[in-house]
Amino acid sequence: MPAINFADMLIWYVAFLLSFTSHEAAHAFVAMKGGDMTAYLGGQVSLNPLPHIERAPVGTLVVPFLSFVLWGWMIGWASAPYDPNWAQRYPRRAAWMAAAGPAANLVLCLVSFMLLSYGLSNGVFTTPEWRDMFDAAGRLQLTRFVLSDGPGWVGVAKLLSVLFALNLILFVFNLFPFPPLDGSAVVTLFMSDRMAYRFTTFTRQPAFSIIGLLLAWKLFGMVFGKLFVGAFILLHYTGRTDPTF
Repeated sequence: MPAINFADMLIWYVAFLLSFTSHEAAHAFVAMKGGDMTAYLGGQVSLNPLPHIERAPVGTLVVPFLSFVLWGWMIGWASAPYDPNWAQRYPRRAAWMAAAGPAANLVLCLVSFMLLSYGLSNGVFTTPEWRDMFDAAGRLQLTRFVLSDGPGWVGVAKLLSVLFALNLILFVFNLFPFPPLDGSAVVTLFMSDRMAYRFTTFTRQPAFSIIGLLLAWKLFGMVFGKLFVGAFILLHYTGRTDPTF
């Protein structure tokens, strides 16, 4: 087991909480606007992480820290409650509610991208060598999208790197059209109400959630490498004052 870097652990957890809280708060907010007050009454229409931690303590406390100790990065989960009867009556509203979570991650990803690009173009951050993206065990380090030698900027570089990478991952992963991921509801926006009802009723069976997660994990593992390299190249190309990539 590798030595624990507690500074990186704190950076990861700040990014993790902001990313997952924003995701679930967006779900809750759009559901509230669509007439479902379940998450609002539970306190989830908020960027305060405490209501989200209280609802899913294992996914927001135990698993993130355990995964960091084991692998050097954080994984976990959170959830915003909703009324399934409301979702069944208003499938399109439920689909927009589902889309709101990945949309929040996309916003955080783009904001992080712009800040990283600005820092690169102004000399605050520097481009790492590709070999610097990996630790001694050969594991990809998502805190090293950019580097910085400036006083006080090292932690900022790591936090923005994790925010960018983590929210890119969450945005893409959650849009796979398999239950229980958000994408399985988002696709119903392109269906008739009748077809959307049949689709959601069919995919609500518990077995489909297990199969869907396995499929999404397998497919994401196949595309993540290309996604990561493409994001790295795009960031450092746009962040250069005289791009030569």
